[in-house]
Amino acid sequence: MRALALAALLVAVGAPALAAPVAPAFTLRLLDSHETFDSRDALEKKVLVVRFQASWCRPCAREAAALERLYERYRGRGVEVIGVQVQDTAVDARRFLRTHGATYLAGLDPHLTVANRFGLRGTPYTVVIGRDGRVVARIHGESAVRRLPRILDPLVQSPAEAPSR
Repeated sequence: MRALALAALLVAVGAPALAAPVAPAFTLRLLDSHETFDSRDALEKKVLVVRFQASWCRPCAREAAALERLYERYRGRGVEVIGVQVQDTAVDARRFLRTHGATYLAGLDPHLTVANRFGLRGTPYTVVIGRDGRVVARIHGESAVRRLPRILDPLVQSPAEAPSR
């Protein structure tokens, strides 16, 4: 009975919500560049969309054009898309990106070093990281591109655009 009363009290006063997990920091050598992307450089500056994909992944290919359109739509609003080409060769990854007109940042993760830190279970896999470095969403499989606007819009709204309560 005492446990029930305590549970009711916590619900009534609003128990604190569990915080989203902090995303693992990662670095990725960018294709066609001598530069390295470091996720820590984006903290407090950008919302990150980390897309794990592969040249041999048919669902990745089906969503590739839409992912590029999403990048074009949000890049001026503080969103950085980074394609992490998993278990790919540089030649195949470049061909995939060129074929689909990808202009977002991309790098290779041939041994799943970055992917495993994010819990990759297959491609495509999309992780959204807020400016605070916390994981906002994990989307396994297709449909990520259709779901991302609902996730990104609240993250990129300026205080003036935010709906009043």
